[in-house]
Amino acid sequence: MTKDILPDLLSSWEETYKKGQLTLWIFLALKDGSKYVDEIKEFIERKSKNTISCEEQSLYRNLRKYKHIDIVSFAIKKGNKGPNRKYYFLTDMGTELLEKFIERNIKLFFSTEINNLLKK
Repeated sequence: MTKDILPDLLSSWEETYKKGQLTLWIFLALKDGSKYVDEIKEFIERKSKNTISCEEQSLYRNLRKYKHIDIVSFAIKKGNKGPNRKYYFLTDMGTELLEKFIERNIKLFFSTEINNLLKK
C-alpha cells in the first residue's frame, strides 16, 4: 500500500466518523437548551469548528425518529420572524440517555491511559 492513498483513506474514515456523531451533536445542542432546526444546525457547525455539517432534512428525519421513541419532544413557540416554530428539547429519558452515553463512551478519552496515547 502506498502513501498516496492516505488522503483518501483519511477522508473515508472521517465521513464514516461524522455520520456516527450526528446523534451526539444533536443531543449536545439540545442539552444546551431548546432549539429549532436552524439553531441545531448552527450549533453543530459552530461547536464542531465546521468539521461536521448536516442537511436540515437529516436533522428533521433524526428528530422525528427521536420524537417517536420519546427521547426528544418539541413545543410550538413564536418564531423571531414569521410563523411559529417547533423548538426541540430532550425529554427526561433523552437527557438520561445522553448522560449514560457520555459516561460509557466519551469519558474514556479523559482517562490517563487513552489521553497519553492521543498525545503520542
